[in-house]
Amino acid sequence: MKKNESVKKKKIYLFIYFVLTLLIILSVMYIIDFFSLKREAEEESKLLDDIRVNEIEIEDNQNENINKNESTNSDNTESNEVKSQKNIGIKMGKAYTEKMLKVKKLQQENSDIVGWIEISGTDINYPVLQGEDNEYYMTHNYKKQKSRNGSIFLTKDYNWEIPSSNLLIYGHNLQNGTMFQELLKYESEQYYKEHPTINFTTEKEDAEYEIIAVLKTRVFYKSEKNVFRYYYFVNAETEQQYNEFVQNAKNESLYNIEATARYGEQLITLSTCSYHVKDGRFAVIGRKIE
Repeated sequence: MKKNESVKKKKIYLFIYFVLTLLIILSVMYIIDFFSLKREAEEESKLLDDIRVNEIEIEDNQNENINKNESTNSDNTESNEVKSQKNIGIKMGKAYTEKMLKVKKLQQENSDIVGWIEISGTDINYPVLQGEDNEYYMTHNYKKQKSRNGSIFLTKDYNWEIPSSNLLIYGHNLQNGTMFQELLKYESEQYYKEHPTINFTTEKEDAEYEIIAVLKTRVFYKSEKNVFRYYYFVNAETEQQYNEFVQNAKNESLYNIEATARYGEQLITLSTCSYHVKDGRFAVIGRKIE
């Protein structure tokens, strides 16, 4: 009898030892993985910092060239290049010109770069890529290097020739706070009020979008009916489709936002994962301010 109890205790101790060992191993793996992701994020942040430094250099060079040309042309005649630069500056503002030049320069390094996304007052400040599929830039940075942080990327289905109705842009929700992790802060209405606009810059324009809806939802099964699959909407074939998307977004928004969109206005949707449910998603939708 005592022998059986001893064997049982031994098995229990072995089981506890096994569980504790497994927990320690998993904890160590988690810590290693966390710091590895953090290191990758820091390295990529340095690359982005280099871009911002180059951006300032571009701006300084542009201003220097304009000043030189202005002083040389004392008869008030200007080269076409200088006129073009100054017209852009008058029309868009110096900061806008700077961002457009930045995108154009980055495209020389990687033609998949289609723009730059920024939300003032947050860490969301990244180049936007568009690949031939929606998988590549989930695991590669803007230099096409392998990265678990991935990139911010525009859906492959967006057609620039039309252009499509909705800039559907994806990014990871990472524990290190990078990429689109900060989007989840829009769950707070106060946070929305402090950050009500999104900037999206291409080589051709610097556009501002006002937020019209904030969604906390999930990916739905095909069998589910009467649900809002915002992640399918890229181009409206009809006015009705466009209006239905906007109305559904307003209805599903976490809180009431007065601003809305009308047919023909360019939309932008920023989407990331959320872990409140299985296959959870969090999205912020805006409309272009003309």
